[in-house]
Amino acid sequence: GKQRMQQQAEVIAGLDLGLEAILTSPLRRALQTAQIVAACLIDQGQLGEEALVVDKRLACGFGIEDLRQIVQDYATARALMLVGHEPDFSRVIGQLIGGGRVICKKGGLARIDLFDPAGMAGELVWLLPPKFLGG
Repeated sequence: GKQRMQQQAEVIAGLDLGLEAILTSPLRRALQTAQIVAACLIDQGQLGEEALVVDKRLACGFGIEDLRQIVQDYATARALMLVGHEPDFSRVIGQLIGGGRVICKKGGLARIDLFDPAGMAGELVWLLPPKFLGG
């Protein structure tokens, strides 16, 4: 799993997402995933050393109100990566895009652009399955 995640992290680095921080659930698997991605992005000069933040709001049970608070806390950030758990992320993505069933597989990566952060409304720009990322 760790080797596969390292390969995925290299693909993520190639996307050059302009991330300002990676926020992660404190639970072990999510934290390990975030650490691997952060280390790769730090090594490539795409992320600062202090950019990995453990946030208990991303633990199991993460919802739209947790996201609203995170967005408020990072109001000046252009791009954040959130690392958490399913089915929470799929459910929140569905809510952000106005409804619909979204399935974000474990190890997948979604990009949502918020066009109304106050109203928690956004656009799903892409949803990459783990296979696309080399997983």
